[in-house]
Amino acid sequence: MINDKLQHFTSTSGDLYDRHKYKIIFKNGKSITVDDYGTLKNMWYQWRDQVSNVEVIDDTQGKGF
Repeated sequence: MINDKLQHFTSTSGDLYDRHKYKIIFKNGKSITVDDYGTLKNMWYQWRDQVSNVEVIDDTQGKGF
């Protein structure tokens, strides 16, 4: 039996959605801040042996729905 309370959602926008910035911190103390998760993934993959950690920065100031 199908759940009668199942809801269907649709996308209201085709724009990219990312409410965070990402700070990549290297073992030598330098850092780079990027605007989207895809860029973070690519950079981490390329330099993962040199990366110490990644900070997620909330980027919701002045934005909203």
